Amino acid sequence: MNQTVHSRRRPPAGARRTGKETTRTNDPERTMADILDVALKEFAEKGLDGARIDEIAAATQASKRMIYYYFGSKEGLYLAVLEASYRAMRETEAELQLDGLPPAQALRRLVEFTFDHHLRSEPYVRVVMAENMQRGHYMAQSQSIQQLNVPVIATIEKLYARGVAAGVFRPGVDPVDLHATISALTFFNVANRHTFGLIFKRDYADPAVAVARRASIVETVLRFVQA
Repeated sequence: MNQTVHSRRRPPAGARRTGKETTRTNDPERTMADILDVALKEFAEKGLDGARIDEIAAATQASKRMIYYYFGSKEGLYLAVLEASYRAMRETEAELQLDGLPPAQALRRLVEFTFDHHLRSEPYVRVVMAENMQRGHYMAQSQSIQQLNVPVIATIEKLYARGVAAGVFRPGVDPVDLHATISALTFFNVANRHTFGLIFKRDYADPAVAVARRASIVETVLRFVQA
């Protein structure tokens, strides 16, 4: 757990390798993206300790040497997966164009997006759960994750301020707390779907159940902030 996480490296211009690696280095960004995609699933299923670079290499048709070249270590790859997962969510979130919507409608869209993202991204949820099991040890070493999450708070702060000014949201709600409430409700829906579903005999992967749960969460959040 105390191993050093190495930074990702890019191959030097004109770098050439032999065998199956030669053609893949022609498009290093695509190769790295493929590795990250497979690694996300591997870490989600087995956690950091149980994941195997051999399995990731076999699934991507890349060699272990290539993976270590790009990411330095298994821990470096794990951290890169965390960063890529947060980056993908925040980049999509930035495309919602909430500024052009009335405050309540904008908040509704944000909650719906967060719910939908988590619902279709169980590997992301599981990796975040795994990092919490690590007590945030590897995330603390990231130079980008904290900055990646700054825009969502700024978005919520601006959206909420517009709602207060319009008289539709009550004053006194902390933007970080509002973000935590949205995250908690939508994250739980995936993180606890198996245990909660077994206990209460409800299939949270069922589309009808998901639609009803989505509507309930949206209403909960809107009622929480309404004036």
